[in-house]
Amino acid sequence: MEEFLKKYPLLKNHNVSRETFITFESFITMLQKKNEEINIISKETAKIEVIRERHIEDCAQAIELIDLNSNIITDIGSGGGMPGVIISIMLKNMKNSSKIHLYEKSHHKSAFLRNVSRDLQLNTEIMQENIFEAQNLESGTIIARAFKPLPIMLDLVCKNFSSYKNLILFMGKNGETILEKTSADWDFDFEKKESITSKDSFLLNIKNIKKKNKN
Repeated sequence: MEEFLKKYPLLKNHNVSRETFITFESFITMLQKKNEEINIISKETAKIEVIRERHIEDCAQAIELIDLNSNIITDIGSGGGMPGVIISIMLKNMKNSSKIHLYEKSHHKSAFLRNVSRDLQLNTEIMQENIFEAQNLESGTIIARAFKPLPIMLDLVCKNFSSYKNLILFMGKNGETILEKTSADWDFDFEKKESITSKDSFLLNIKNIKKKNKN
């Protein structure tokens, strides 16, 4: 176990099992191999040490905010599976039965997600479609990382989801300014969780989203 904690030092307090770390490593191998064929992540972040911190550790910290009693967890704009695949790997080794819906409109990335899910035996469903065209969606937790700006995400959840528990977003160094500006047009309850990978970033856990009536 010590060998994995050296590779993933930021997760030492997150109760991650040995089996989870092993599956993370398998996923990284698949990601690097596919990234040589198509651009899933940038070449600059494709080195194994960078993937571990920037992608795996960064995504894994969201597990603390996810409603683990959800039947469905929705990852919007999943791309290469961050954070949906990472969370699904963790849930599998926690013996949690939640299914993760991965929305990704790219054919090539969706095919990659299907292969990963099959090979790692993850409880996922790949939705190769434009999330903005989907209607009356139901979910427990909704999560997105580097997909669309905060106001667009709030509007999407309000218009396209008939029910949800919470929305988790990864906010960067301009997050506080964006949050303040967005609050002028939207009402929502939120809590902030400082990121373990960057002191300038935080995770935003949002509930009860409503557009303000300006009349």
